[in-house]
Amino acid sequence: MRVRYACIASILCIEASAQSAVLTLAQAQQTALQNHPRIASASLEAQASGFAVQEARAPYYPTLFGNVTGVGTEHGSVLSAGAVTTSSIYSRAATGIIANQLITDFGRTGSLVSSAKSRNAAKNENVANTRAEVLIEVQQAYYQALAALAVEKVAQATLDLRQLTLRQVSALAASALRSKVDVSFAEVTVSQAQLDLIRAQNDVRASHARLSAAMGYDRDQPFTTADEALPAPLNPDVDGLIAEALNARPDLATLRLNRDSLRSFAQAERKLSDPTISAGAVAGVAPVRDPRLVEDYSGAGINVNIPVLNGGLFKARREEADAHAAAAEKDAEALAVRVARDVQIAWLNANEAFQRLNVTARMEAEADEALRLAQARYDAALGSIVELNQAQLNEVGAQVAEATAKYEYLSRRADLNFAMGALR
Repeated sequence: MRVRYACIASILCIEASAQSAVLTLAQAQQTALQNHPRIASASLEAQASGFAVQEARAPYYPTLFGNVTGVGTEHGSVLSAGAVTTSSIYSRAATGIIANQLITDFGRTGSLVSSAKSRNAAKNENVANTRAEVLIEVQQAYYQALAALAVEKVAQATLDLRQLTLRQVSALAASALRSKVDVSFAEVTVSQAQLDLIRAQNDVRASHARLSAAMGYDRDQPFTTADEALPAPLNPDVDGLIAEALNARPDLATLRLNRDSLRSFAQAERKLSDPTISAGAVAGVAPVRDPRLVEDYSGAGINVNIPVLNGGLFKARREEADAHAAAAEKDAEALAVRVARDVQIAWLNANEAFQRLNVTARMEAEADEALRLAQARYDAALGSIVELNQAQLNEVGAQVAEATAKYEYLSRRADLNFAMGALR
């Protein structure tokens, strides 16, 4: 029995240790980069696009086919429907190989390879963009968890204070120094504080669930968040930040690379009307054949394919590719405009959140002083319970505003870093 109890105690200690494990923001981000399926999916898509480059480059290399053919014909046949033949058709059984090698298509394959490389680079930039999206999601969830925890502490402290006030008022009412109305007001404020605490505790659990999901887990994980220090002051050069964002944003780089890919593809489509020159060779044996024919056969030649008429197919393909490339150019320009807008708005929001830090701190000090005076007036029977309740309410609002102002600023700075393309 002692062994069993020791094992149970050990398990409880392990669970308690897991629940009290401290998770820093850097650890949360690293975990998300390793666990999140969106990053894995984007990486696999980039890997797949790399094989497309090999596919586009394949025409540069020779092709080799093996054939085994058996034909039975009526004696003396020389022609067949659907084709023009220059020799008799013989019954035979033959095996051999066919080799082909592209000599030149006047740059079309090179353009297709360039297009595939640009698409592959775009997919790799998409991996970076997906990583940035996951990182900003983790940061926002982490700061929300810290803010929710701070609000919970305020709610618990408020409940403790109002319960103390209720006990004091109840004692005074029992001594006929306060009316029952004061007790009723105090009881209402306690109930309201209990509701606020329940809501705050639920927000803490919900923020933990959001952070766990942002890290790539399908269930809430036990952890304790660590507080974050304030970053360096904001860079006042917004134009410089915009220029940095236009060069660093991975989603903008993705669109630009897609545009380059479509341009190269359009160039390849324009070369459809150019001739292609290729070489071919065949060799093999025909063990079953007409006795007048030799057993071995071989041959080689060069073929020049010159497109003449195809119902306007090549022209339509060329114009379609040009239109897609032009549309991609406009998409990249539109995103550049949005990036500049996002950086400006993110900077303004971060600057506003920074200014709120001092204001909320001063407001909390003023509300604390007002509550102290209201409590003193009430204790001296100079003030009403309504005045005291209003002072307590102002104190709670100021404490919540101060507790969340820091994490609001951190969240806005994270938005600015994401808008600048600084998250990788």
